[in-house]
Amino acid sequence: MKRISAVLILASLFEVQAATIAVIDSGLDYKHELITPNLWTNGNETMDRRDNDGNGYQDDVHGWNFAEQNGNLIDYSYLGTFSGDPKKFFDIQGKKFLNRATEEELAWVKAKLQDKKFVAEMGRFGNFIHGTHVAGITIQDSKNEVMGLKLIPTEVKPFFDRMVSGNKNNVDRWVLLEKAFAALATQQMNLLTEIGRFVASHKGDVANGSFGTGFNQAKMITDAAFRLLFFRKPKPEESNRAAKLLIDSLIKQGEGFVAASPETLFVFAAGNDGMSNDSFGASPANIRADNVISVGATYKNEFFAPFSNYGVNMVDIAAPGMLVRSAIPGNDYLEVSGTSQAAPYVANVAAKIKDMNPKLRPAQIKKILMGTVDKKDFLVEKVSAKGIVNTDRAVLAAQLSNSIAVDEAIARSLIQVKDVPTVRSDVDPSVVAPMALTPMFQ
Repeated sequence: MKRISAVLILASLFEVQAATIAVIDSGLDYKHELITPNLWTNGNETMDRRDNDGNGYQDDVHGWNFAEQNGNLIDYSYLGTFSGDPKKFFDIQGKKFLNRATEEELAWVKAKLQDKKFVAEMGRFGNFIHGTHVAGITIQDSKNEVMGLKLIPTEVKPFFDRMVSGNKNNVDRWVLLEKAFAALATQQMNLLTEIGRFVASHKGDVANGSFGTGFNQAKMITDAAFRLLFFRKPKPEESNRAAKLLIDSLIKQGEGFVAASPETLFVFAAGNDGMSNDSFGASPANIRADNVISVGATYKNEFFAPFSNYGVNMVDIAAPGMLVRSAIPGNDYLEVSGTSQAAPYVANVAAKIKDMNPKLRPAQIKKILMGTVDKKDFLVEKVSAKGIVNTDRAVLAAQLSNSIAVDEAIARSLIQVKDVPTVRSDVDPSVVAPMALTPMFQ
């Protein structure tokens, strides 16, 4: 007998109101065939170069471009400008994950990663497709509405050198370094706080953040800053100390970001360094608040992705994030892997929970997500919930919470909805290795 999704059954019995998911990312192809039917629209604004609703954002019809401060959510001029190499890279990456890449294909990847022109193209391509790919996952099999908020430009320019250039004699250089990191964190988080206020003003129910700075990415920035101030390469302990200073500054400043929209659940990707966020940290994933949930990645429900960051204190839940097929600009599709793909999976389910019970607060949605997981032995030491999100069980718990307490709703859902059956593949997790997309994204 065919298994019928509890989500579909409940949707037929209850009037489902579409929740709004703000995708804070690198832009959004609002013309994409997958995106258009679920596109959020500001009913008080029209595309006429005027600020019709008087909120200070001209033409914010489907969101806002905070990177360039305009209503253009994507630069379509990039369409058709890329070679076939980035797609080939992702194809081979997928084969490598499945242990099916040939020696010739792996040699091609190794050579390409030494090619500066290719690496630069991959950066542009990754930025260009990322937001649309993430958005497609947030609305998959749902009535969720997606709002585009562009944070990262397609081409990222160096920004740090000028902040610490020059040697200041008679001044503690570590103090200068810490002040520079604090200034950088303030600059970045002031923009994110503005985004938080924008989401709040449009009553965004969920916000997905598949971006950030992991420990290794922080070291790329802080090592360069260290060399500018100390005129030498940092020692390993100095490199770690500097990176921690930057991460700590970003997390501290980030508290204002999520506080700016207290009725929104922020879903953050844990990061792709394969490191412990408990020990090393990542931003914004390590921001701790009732309206924040951090997500690690799995391969289906079989094993934890080796590239995914983890931490029983700092990473809350796991979701599929390997070989995820979703939209990319130009009515195209691509399989991509990362915690960037796991986070919108959770955002998708969070919005469905909100649909079922609009009265639920972010902390209650988070409790339902974490309380209804499929427990997995391989996640006991990886994420706080010790399991993978279970969509049907979470949605049932949300529906039940309309008439009973959330804790009781969760308890009943655990009895009524079984774990998702695991169909074992021939993928060997020991051979899976990360192949980075772009440092700004997770």
